[in-house]
Amino acid sequence: MVIAEVAQAHDGSLKSAHEYIDLIADAGASAAKFQTHIAHAESTIREPWRVKMATADKTRFDYWQRMEFEETEWIELRDHCINRGLSFMSSPFSIEALDLLDRLGVEVWKLASGEVSNTPLVEAMIKTKKPIILSTGLSTLSELDEVIKWILESDIDLTVLQCTSEYPCPPESTGLNLITEYRKKWGCRVGISDHSGTIFPSLAAKTLGAAVIEVHITSSRDSKGVDSPSSITPEELKTLVSGVKFIDAAIRNPADKTCLSTSAEEMRRIFGRSVVANSNLEVGHRIEIGDLVYKKPGGGLSWKDIGTLINRRVVRPVLRDDLITEANISEATK
Repeated sequence: MVIAEVAQAHDGSLKSAHEYIDLIADAGASAAKFQTHIAHAESTIREPWRVKMATADKTRFDYWQRMEFEETEWIELRDHCINRGLSFMSSPFSIEALDLLDRLGVEVWKLASGEVSNTPLVEAMIKTKKPIILSTGLSTLSELDEVIKWILESDIDLTVLQCTSEYPCPPESTGLNLITEYRKKWGCRVGISDHSGTIFPSLAAKTLGAAVIEVHITSSRDSKGVDSPSSITPEELKTLVSGVKFIDAAIRNPADKTCLSTSAEEMRRIFGRSVVANSNLEVGHRIEIGDLVYKKPGGGLSWKDIGTLINRRVVRPVLRDDLITEANISEATK
């Protein structure tokens, strides 16, 4: 599953949010994910900026207010996703936001890294009995263990995403090793929520067993959005989706080297070698080692058969580079 995270890339524009849905659908992703912010329910005017943006918003609270959509607008976005064959997802950042999304019929909760310690929100998610996808970027292993055990003991379908809350995230901080560690520790599905601004960690995560991949999307590298450096473009998203499908097909079809496949046998005939005459050989000639050479293509006698050919006589004329076969030499001496 590839989730394309719009977050606040729409900058409060409903039109832009709809445009992102089309970009995500055209790229072939599985889901379009937003963030549902209700300023008065999650923030105060004292909330600090993560990155101060060149906007008219005086406070982070003002910014969250500008990012809000009305419930009717969320319904439009949900329906647009459904019509384009996408799962509609959104991370709630308050119980009020969760209730709104629940009314919209959101099927899977995404618990953002910063909300893992939000006990009332986690409890509200658990009460719905819906699956949860949890990001780990701002929690220690012991903190995660407490919350994850609570979720699992509540018989909730859980996916844990390795996440590093650096924007953009450098390669040495991606924590790919944690993907397999999480799976071993909690026995649940795992994945990655990546902020590198590239497709590389996601592809690597897929080879490690990631069932869910979440990436931020930006309409353009020239976008001034705060998440743009941590996001990938629609074209990169399309490449990522293709790569994930390729890797998934490879993983689901393990190779068996006890025998060669039909295609490999054909390639072996093309790339392999056969014993051929090193020069023209007349009838009656006794074969010596110097008469033989190993050349492409395959399909004839192997070099390991050389010992059985020495001292046998030619019974039919053999031209240079012709295959040496049992049909053009005498029977082996008993």
